[in-house]
Amino acid sequence: MSIKQNPRRAGRGRYEGTLPDFRNLGVVLRMLLLVNGLALVAVLIRNRELVVLGEEILDMALRVEFPLILSVAALFLLRTPLQRLPYRVGLVGTGAVVIGVVLGVQGLLAPLGYGGGGRPLLWSMVTAGCVMTYFHLRGAAQAPVLAEARLLALTARIRPHFLFNSLNGVLGVLRSNPRRAEEGLEELADLFRALMQDNRELVPLADEIVLCERYLNLERLRLGDRLKVAWQRDAAAEESLVPPLFLQPLVENAVYHGVEPGAGPGQVSISIARRGPEVVIEIANPVIDAEQHHAGNRMALDNIRERLMLFYDLEAALDTEQTDDAYRVRIRLPFRSER
Repeated sequence: MSIKQNPRRAGRGRYEGTLPDFRNLGVVLRMLLLVNGLALVAVLIRNRELVVLGEEILDMALRVEFPLILSVAALFLLRTPLQRLPYRVGLVGTGAVVIGVVLGVQGLLAPLGYGGGGRPLLWSMVTAGCVMTYFHLRGAAQAPVLAEARLLALTARIRPHFLFNSLNGVLGVLRSNPRRAEEGLEELADLFRALMQDNRELVPLADEIVLCERYLNLERLRLGDRLKVAWQRDAAAEESLVPPLFLQPLVENAVYHGVEPGAGPGQVSISIARRGPEVVIEIANPVIDAEQHHAGNRMALDNIRERLMLFYDLEAALDTEQTDDAYRVRIRLPFRSER
């Protein structure tokens, strides 16, 4: 699955366009704001007396909001078949949906004096054209190089810093436990193999969990029994598609700030659950030095937020919470699967 608001490939020819994801919260909000903004501008241009401006805005709302909400709902329901069409055909199909909704609303409101005439239909077609042009220009601005170059750069910036520590851990057990040293090198190779992959596509959450387990196994070579990990996993959530390499850096931060600086054992808690249409992930670790912990986490968390925005727009969120003895990162993602 590729990024819905962005082209599927970067730097491969001219941007051909792709329909926005009509089920994405950010897309829905932008459509509502754009249409209402255009309607307000039209009222202001047409208005000649300020004393009647309020009445004209109310009249505009009565004419615009009902077909607008129904159009958004119709596009939400028809998103999948529309996105299966070629881009230009999909544009025509989107326009046909809007026209059909407007004609239906005109028929319903005709007895109340708000239906009929070609001006509302023409205005709806122009507005739909403006909205789709906005999404096309927005996609073109993010493509073909910018969006994926930025995404790949963000991925590179959060690559693990533990290479040398892991190698030292492997060397530390090489003589006493050669088999474990071999496994450590295999785990390290798996981690860097994941980093070398084309990380532009969403991957199953189960793969991210396996990656985290390999990372934690490597850290145990160095930290030993000091590193405690408590998993709470929901099998229903593990088939969800998520951004690649977004979970392991957060777990790494939890180990780096919550376990490594301490003198005794420290526990990292990882909770993954599906709650209806969402997947909620929470990572908690002890707080050793509150001030340094906050400063050290800021860049990594900002990177993850940016990547979530590129993949999910406004449908995902990352929040943090700090108490006297624990630091928590909570991520909310829409549940998406390959089925």
